[in-house]
Amino acid sequence: MPIPDYRDITLPALKFFSDGKIHRTREADKALVPLFQLTPAEIEETLPNGRPRWSHRVDWACFDLYRAELLQRPKRGHYQITPLGQQTLAQNPPALTREYLVTNSPAFKEWLNKPSNPATSSDKSATLAPAIPTADQADSQTPEERLIAAYAEHNEALTHDLLEQVRAMDPFRFEYLVVDLLVKMGYGGSRAEAARVTQRTNDEGIDGVINKDRLGLDTIYVQAKRWQTAVGRKEVQSFVGALAGQGASKGVFITSGDFVPTATDYVKNIAQKVILIDGARLAKLMIEHDVGVSKEEPTYTLKRIDSDYFDTN
Repeated sequence: MPIPDYRDITLPALKFFSDGKIHRTREADKALVPLFQLTPAEIEETLPNGRPRWSHRVDWACFDLYRAELLQRPKRGHYQITPLGQQTLAQNPPALTREYLVTNSPAFKEWLNKPSNPATSSDKSATLAPAIPTADQADSQTPEERLIAAYAEHNEALTHDLLEQVRAMDPFRFEYLVVDLLVKMGYGGSRAEAARVTQRTNDEGIDGVINKDRLGLDTIYVQAKRWQTAVGRKEVQSFVGALAGQGASKGVFITSGDFVPTATDYVKNIAQKVILIDGARLAKLMIEHDVGVSKEEPTYTLKRIDSDYFDTN
């Protein structure tokens, strides 16, 4: 079964601590796996930042229980059930959603509605989420997952809009965009040192050379096509032939369109190292390396506790 929603883990997590002993959250991770019938692949599934999604959700379930004073935290990474937690289990609640915790735990309601909490602050960020997420809204994810999902959604829209701009560019300007991107990616140092772009051609591409290092000890042959349609195998074969004619062994073929499957299959079986970059990947690389985009203020950095700093053992 898929990894359970954040709200579905809280009650089983509290039951795990019902023996009154002190347990590490990793013990809860392992103990709850059979209950949810998670597969090895689901256990190993990670968030974009590399953290295991399953363990991350268990951590946040325990954190909510701690804020609701149903668990206490004797020391770092360890939890123990409280008398209030035992009383809550005795009532046999069907689930421990945030709505339930707000209704039954004054401590949790107070924490959730602190002015410093983004969900309830008076500034513009208050419109991002209700103070008490409903079962069908943010309650199903951890705060970190919500941030990651919102960031991914924003970048997906930005990728689409950026690609539209690129496809409407002058073909010759597109050639320079490609060089700008490769320089930003670390090839050759400065733009002047790194690249030489040929004059305007009739096929809307470039035959250019970019230095892999600032001394020019290794070079990469580049071709770019600002196309709306897919690039075929014929064009890629011509590019490989140009590589051979230049005595080059490495090439990058960049298009604002796509590559047909026969073209991508072709480059897998040739002696030269040829990288194909289609429009979607091009836009993502432009975003990653700040080409054609600018940063908005304010910026937000997601931080967490540095456990090693507080570890006195």
